[in-house]
Amino acid sequence: MAKETTFPADIFCSLKDLLGMERYAHHFDLVARKQKVKSILGGKHASKLRGRGLDFEEVRQYVKGDDIRNIDWKVTARTKETHTRVFSEEKEKPALILVDQSKSMFFGSQKRTKSVVAAELAALAAFKILKEGDRVGGIVFADQGIDIVFPKRDRRNILRFFENIVKRNQELLDAKAGNFDDLLKEVTAKTQNIVTHDFMIIIISDFHRYSPSVLKSITILSQHNDVILAKVSDPFERDIAQVKFVAGDEQTQVAVDGKVQSLRQKFEEGFDADFRDFQVKLKKHRIPIFQVDTVQPIEDQIKDLFKKPAK
Repeated sequence: MAKETTFPADIFCSLKDLLGMERYAHHFDLVARKQKVKSILGGKHASKLRGRGLDFEEVRQYVKGDDIRNIDWKVTARTKETHTRVFSEEKEKPALILVDQSKSMFFGSQKRTKSVVAAELAALAAFKILKEGDRVGGIVFADQGIDIVFPKRDRRNILRFFENIVKRNQELLDAKAGNFDDLLKEVTAKTQNIVTHDFMIIIISDFHRYSPSVLKSITILSQHNDVILAKVSDPFERDIAQVKFVAGDEQTQVAVDGKVQSLRQKFEEGFDADFRDFQVKLKKHRIPIFQVDTVQPIEDQIKDLFKKPAK
């Protein structure tokens, strides 16, 4: 009988781990506290009555025919004139979560791999969106294939999404790296066949390349939809360890002396400059991006980014 492969936690994810993220879906709001471009997981995910959700718009003077149930008594008492609250109707905001499980995600220097963090974030977002009453689906893209779960308002649907994530995550053990630009281009084409307009598209990846091709693929999706990027990074990708080591890929190896301060500083500045340039280009298309790391628990990072406002 073939020996069963074991998948250690933090290096690989499990279905149990992803289902466990549900307990954290109550502790944050989908309105970002730190971001100025819309909201990170923006859109209108507050509707409680399907097709008849109401979004507060303004307070104005009461006119004959207004619903008296919407009178704002505090403003009325303060101004001595009757005022009413005005609401606009919310529309459904289906969501599609794209999760990168390609070979570059199979890295982590301290706590977890980027692929595990991406999986946890996808699960957290899926549970939150489902709890708000909107349809949610997902695409898992890996060097060995792409899995699609169409958006539905169904808990079993996100379970299938999680199963696909776990399958591709565990395949990373023997996976061979492909071309990220080509992979994202293929994912973009498949996504366009699913979404119509006014979708929320969340892309979770390390975005290890900021090439024009990658930017083009992302902006295509943003033409008629709200696109949000979550960049998963590891500290070692920015901060070189203060030791001598050899870094490389399948073609090239380079000796690095991390004890040289000027080299470490140049590397950090280059990493930050590349990311800022990517942010600026995304901002032109009104696409927000936020970062999470592989060290802190993802639920703590998300609670900090999307902390519920004080009442």
